[in-house]
Amino acid sequence: MTPTPPEAANPGSPIIEVLDVRKHYGSVNALGGVDFSLRAGEVVGLVGHNGAGKSTLMNVLAGTVARSSGEFRLDGREIDAWSAAAAQQAGLRCVFQELSLCINLTAAENTRIVHKPLRGPGWLKRARAVIGPVLDEIFPGHGIDLDRKVADLSIGERQMVEIARAFTGTDIRPRCVILDEPTSALGHEATEQLLAYIGRAASRNTALILITHRLNEILAVCDRAVVMVDGKMVADRPAKGLSHSALVELMGSIERPRERSVGKAIARPPIVRHEGRDAGDLTIEVGKGEIIGFAGLDGHGQRERLRAMFYAARRSKAAPPGAYVAGDRGTEGVFSLWSIADNLTIRSLAALKRGGMISSEATRKLAETWSARLKIKAPSIDTPILSLSGGNQQKVLFARALASDAEMVFLDDPMRGVDVGTKQEVYRLIHAEAENGRSFIWYTTELDELTNCERIYVFREGRATTRLEGDAIETGRILQASFGGEHG
Repeated sequence: MTPTPPEAANPGSPIIEVLDVRKHYGSVNALGGVDFSLRAGEVVGLVGHNGAGKSTLMNVLAGTVARSSGEFRLDGREIDAWSAAAAQQAGLRCVFQELSLCINLTAAENTRIVHKPLRGPGWLKRARAVIGPVLDEIFPGHGIDLDRKVADLSIGERQMVEIARAFTGTDIRPRCVILDEPTSALGHEATEQLLAYIGRAASRNTALILITHRLNEILAVCDRAVVMVDGKMVADRPAKGLSHSALVELMGSIERPRERSVGKAIARPPIVRHEGRDAGDLTIEVGKGEIIGFAGLDGHGQRERLRAMFYAARRSKAAPPGAYVAGDRGTEGVFSLWSIADNLTIRSLAALKRGGMISSEATRKLAETWSARLKIKAPSIDTPILSLSGGNQQKVLFARALASDAEMVFLDDPMRGVDVGTKQEVYRLIHAEAENGRSFIWYTTELDELTNCERIYVFREGRATTRLEGDAIETGRILQASFGGEHG
């Protein structure tokens, strides 16, 4: 059936409904009978652990994955054949967790891809006029050049462009926008801008689905919170009056990690010192077994300093060996055509040699051991890594680093798009490894994660400008330092 034109919808009735929708991959049930509906102007938050089926459901709604069974209704009419093209024609847009922009094209050129009317003479100028004002409205002061290739943009800037593109309209306006971890690559300011815009978009009758592991965002902007567990919806609650702890409880009990004693900073002789570039840029010191954090607004030099320290350690024969865990797993982390085992053990090849050859037995043992330690959900270690959920892919990258001989692990905002349960598992593992003498240098855009650190360096305008330790590590001081205010 041809999708109903947007103007045919009945006010107050659901735009989208799915009834008993199922999706299976062989014997694996990604969706086990889901009922879901969405009305115009409604903001629904979708939460659940990695592998709960959230992204699968969104892909079914977006037409990029075909359902195995179940009904799909658009404006009250059942749709038999549903595709990405049909979804686009119906005004349904999706911002995927793994960014989908063509990196060899500019922001303006990427806009043309989803808007058929942008063709013929002068199309590029018209494309700029379509995305430019939307980007300015959502992220005022973004500073993104629309004629710059996406490959030359930071991951945060790419996320901004992709989000803005989803809200653009030419012949068809966006009626429903699905945002899958939209703030995962954004800094604090850009995140606040987006959350404010979500409210404005809803007031214009745009329906939104927000998938995020940052539960405070669900509680701040959503009308309803829908919880998924193991491919099924287990709860649908009004967000108003719902607490963070109650939402976590709906997802299932999560064991909290044993708190590491960070109330008093323990002085340890530094095993690594990285000098700042000038008098206003602090020297970074890392002791054996320490967890050091990098904080501040995203894009203020944290990643550059983290990478500089990693590369300096690689070049120095005196420095302890290091491993790097990338937050942008799609382009910098996983080897997409390889299995879990191959991805996990690539950093440890030297240790896996037996008689000058890589031992397949030792390789499998290492992969199985660390896959089990990080509770990677997969049929076997031979499973292709791209068949895993985003959070499980990230676990493989952690396992790669921790299974190696690295004495220092550099973490580049690695919890981006990772669920609450996985985070707690990783936090416990980081603390356990630190107790055994392994050091961590951790950049994160999530302020709550900084409480895991013994000492943090707050960055501003490309420099590490403030050092906080022990009890001084708290949100107010971090934000003050991030914006140039006094602390202490």
